[in-house]
Amino acid sequence: MKTTGEILRENREKKRLLLRQVSAQLDIDTAILSKIERGERKATREQINKLADILEINKESLIVHYLSEKILCELKDEDFGIQALKVAEETIKYGATKNQ
Repeated sequence: MKTTGEILRENREKKRLLLRQVSAQLDIDTAILSKIERGERKATREQINKLADILEINKESLIVHYLSEKILCELKDEDFGIQALKVAEETIKYGATKNQ
């Protein structure tokens, strides 16, 4: 499974855009975008939304990738990570049905 950074780099290169061109549109330093693509730094949700637009990537799938990486980062070293994830899933489902 590709990382969010790999997806971003792959799509940027497909569009033949330079790091400096995309980083200028995001109003961030080129080094920051490079680190995001290499997985050394996490993008913000706002940056992910802008990158989806700039690179013409399906926004929903990019956000799902981004969120899954955030969750993994928090839970990967936790002994009870899977259990916590299941409880969170149930809580989300319950909240969704409660609000309908």
